[in-house]
Amino acid sequence: MTTFIQIHALQSVPPSCINRDDTGSPKSAMFGGVKRHRVSSQAWKRAMRNEFSDHLDRSELGVRTLEVVGEIAKAVQSKREIEDELAVKYAQDIFTQAGFKINEKKLKKAKDAKDADIDAAEPLPKSEYLIFLSRSEINALADLAILLADGEKPTKKAIREAFQEEQAFDVSLFGRMLANAPELNTDAACQVMHAISTHGANAEFDYFTAVDDLAPEDNAGAGMIGTVEFVSSTLYRYACINFDQLVSNIGDKDAAVRCVDAFIKAFTLSMPTGKVNTFANRTRPDLVLAEVGEQQPYSLVNAFEAAVETGDSAIKNSIDALAKYREAVSDEYGQRADNSLHMSTKTVTSDEARELLTSNSSPVNFDHLVAGVAEVLKK
Repeated sequence: MTTFIQIHALQSVPPSCINRDDTGSPKSAMFGGVKRHRVSSQAWKRAMRNEFSDHLDRSELGVRTLEVVGEIAKAVQSKREIEDELAVKYAQDIFTQAGFKINEKKLKKAKDAKDADIDAAEPLPKSEYLIFLSRSEINALADLAILLADGEKPTKKAIREAFQEEQAFDVSLFGRMLANAPELNTDAACQVMHAISTHGANAEFDYFTAVDDLAPEDNAGAGMIGTVEFVSSTLYRYACINFDQLVSNIGDKDAAVRCVDAFIKAFTLSMPTGKVNTFANRTRPDLVLAEVGEQQPYSLVNAFEAAVETGDSAIKNSIDALAKYREAVSDEYGQRADNSLHMSTKTVTSDEARELLTSNSSPVNFDHLVAGVAEVLKK
């Protein structure tokens, strides 16, 4: 049987625009016939990856970039004294021998810009698409590039094997797809839902003016006038980790447990940074529920298919709705999580919701929730 870790969270955000669409508006979605505020999973996964650096060593994390050749070249020069031009050449040779292509259009455009500015640095070749690599994979490719410098020619098989070095934690969680080398793909061990508001939410407009500090005293006009859209909401957030897949990706159970530890912290504490300087909108969830077991995982989002009434407290009413729905589903299907822990801020949790949650979940603080999940996984 497969072990799954599920994380549910309810989090209120004040007026903000943490994730925008192509028009600059806060993202939205229809659910239950009602327009909701939405934050894409991609935006929050990016925020989580940034948060990982506070909980994991840099060597355990990957890099997703077009600058693969440049990264390999840097690693080459950290191991051997080689001129910049040659390091880049060897790195590019290894990269292309693996079956990947250089974006010639971008390289030509960069060279044209360099020709127009004689002091500009020599442009580095870029890959055709973003590639997610672990530090160990970059170092392994650098070692092969150094063989070129020594007059040896690594086989394509050896180069492909370098892409199967020790996997970074974030690559193992979120996976990667390499169109030119599908055999080197990594199946994601983690699923992250688009966060949506538990209630109806419509964007509003902030009309603002900016004053020119050096304008004449008799000038009463504004230096700039504009508008920015924002929204406030209580969001339901959900993620699920296939622990067996994660162990397979990383190759070590203890390391996978540490990865889950960091993930729960990053999931809970991170926030996308869109317009954060304008709105100072950082908050933390008022409810975090962690479930570990072999039962088929499922989101509790249908607790909010009928939009909750915001009333005196949207977060309190949302916690009530989630607790009631979770209890109802558990009763009807006769299945409960093998292990369940939750953290809630008691000031916004009703007595009824607290009773429902504690009937099949242990109340703990956040540190104990993280440690409790790790303890279950180590067994």
